[in-house]
Amino acid sequence: MRQLTPSEILSLREMLQMESNAMAKGKATLPLITDNDLRRTAESSIEAMDARVKGLQQFIAENNILRTEGVQ
Repeated sequence: MRQLTPSEILSLREMLQMESNAMAKGKATLPLITDNDLRRTAESSIEAMDARVKGLQQFIAENNILRTEGVQ
């Protein structure tokens, strides 16, 4: 695997953060949804976001992207 550029690493971090934030908001607001069709749609969206987060995490793990040098 080639090394990712700093801008690619930044984009990856931003995508992961965006998906994580959206999923947290979706989970927090899910109990407030009373319409059954809208609730099913929201649940489906949360599942899709969860899959994308897991995919990004897997990519990071498989490609040794997380650097811990200097972390204490």
